[in-house]
Amino acid sequence: MCVACVIDEATKAKIIAYGAKFHEVTKSPYGSDDEIGMLHLIDGTSRSAILGRADASKMFDLSVDHFVGMPGWFGAGDQPYQIWMTHTPQGEIVANTMGVSAEANELVAYSGDSISMYTHCGTHIDTFNHFGYKGQIFNGFTAQDHLGSRAWQKCGPEKHPPILARGVLLDVAGLHGLATLPPSHAVGAADITGCLKHQGVELRPGDVVLLRTGQMALWPDMAFTKNTPGLNREGAEFLAKAGAVMIGADNLTLEQTPSAHDLNFFPVHTYLLAEAGVPILEMAQLDELAAEKLYEFAFFGACIKLRGATGAPMRPVAMPLS
Repeated sequence: MCVACVIDEATKAKIIAYGAKFHEVTKSPYGSDDEIGMLHLIDGTSRSAILGRADASKMFDLSVDHFVGMPGWFGAGDQPYQIWMTHTPQGEIVANTMGVSAEANELVAYSGDSISMYTHCGTHIDTFNHFGYKGQIFNGFTAQDHLGSRAWQKCGPEKHPPILARGVLLDVAGLHGLATLPPSHAVGAADITGCLKHQGVELRPGDVVLLRTGQMALWPDMAFTKNTPGLNREGAEFLAKAGAVMIGADNLTLEQTPSAHDLNFFPVHTYLLAEAGVPILEMAQLDELAAEKLYEFAFFGACIKLRGATGAPMRPVAMPLS
């Protein structure tokens, strides 16, 4: 059954994807100053409803560790994750950076460190300023008017509210009886409807939808980054028109790589972020949810508020529903 056929007109008016035009940025129905898109469907009522059903006695951590040598997006020359010590107990005894007595440095064991990474490293969200069309991003904000020397002035992760919503797992690898989907497998409408039927769940407006491709079976080998099975535009349209407020996966890019589109090297990113107003979650650890056959759950995640960034780390968790 077509998703659009089971959504009434009043609800369609709240779903940005119904106003989208191919390869054009969409003006938000939530106003000219809107920077969060479909996250508007999360409100006090929806949060209270899902929180009232959440069983916090068991929690599933959906994030990966950050560590030197971890897989990541290096396809455009972006830096890998690095960490280094800035203070060590013995180093402070020698360098005395705090300007205290030798006795104090011997008493107090001081350690500190710094990190450097691409903002799309590890489990993270993609914000609307990450991809757009012809110099514009979601809601018509432009690079000419809204991009400074250091960061975007619009649509950064600092605008995102903490996300507390119903989560739905679509175990596409499990549907096919595979540990991981074949390289570059395209997850379209058939896989999605097959999962919904196989798992006995339904999509509802306001859901966070997570796709399991099985790619985490390759983690942390660099093979994780190559020829990823993932969502195609058809599948992305299906989920966006169902009213998803965020769409994520357990792979590097959410979408199928390499792109099947001649010109657009990230057709799902551009569609979801610029046309449909749906933020993206990538590199989520979903194997434990799949092993428990937990296809419906309470999802909670809050990203780091990196002002104006195009992405930010998130540590999402899932809780069973009572």
